Amino acid sequence: MALDEDAVAQIYLEHAPMLRRVVWRATGDAGRVEDIVQETILRVWRKAPDTDNLRAYLIATARHLIVDQHRAAARRPHEVALQDTGVGGTSDLDQALDQVLVEEALARLQPDHRTIIRCLYYERLTVVESARRLGIPDGTVKSRAFYAVRSLRDILDEMGVTR
Repeated sequence: MALDEDAVAQIYLEHAPMLRRVVWRATGDAGRVEDIVQETILRVWRKAPDTDNLRAYLIATARHLIVDQHRAAARRPHEVALQDTGVGGTSDLDQALDQVLVEEALARLQPDHRTIIRCLYYERLTVVESARRLGIPDGTVKSRAFYAVRSLRDILDEMGVTR
């Protein structure tokens, strides 16, 4: 297949900043970030995935590249750069990538839903405490929490995250 430079450039312009953040958080290695981003975009372009899930496909592909590089480095004991990054293994990597996915999903929520999720799950406030802080009835907190979790689940499904 001939390389369509315009298509690759368009994917790069739209998604490279997000991929850089994902790779940086996962590896902490500035030297590898751009290499992984470029390789990810080229691999995804060659496969020509459904554009509805392009972002999730890019993140999954970057994750696979990072894991592959991590495993390759583990087989060569003289290379220790990955150990210096604070990423101890694939479980740490998975956790970092999961955090990025959750942050992306939360950013897509409506502001009221995001606020409820923050109060109840991140700040661990009770329904009553959240209601007081937000100046809304307890029942409104409960219903917003229900719809926020449902919306978050739908967004994660759209992003290609499996349960």
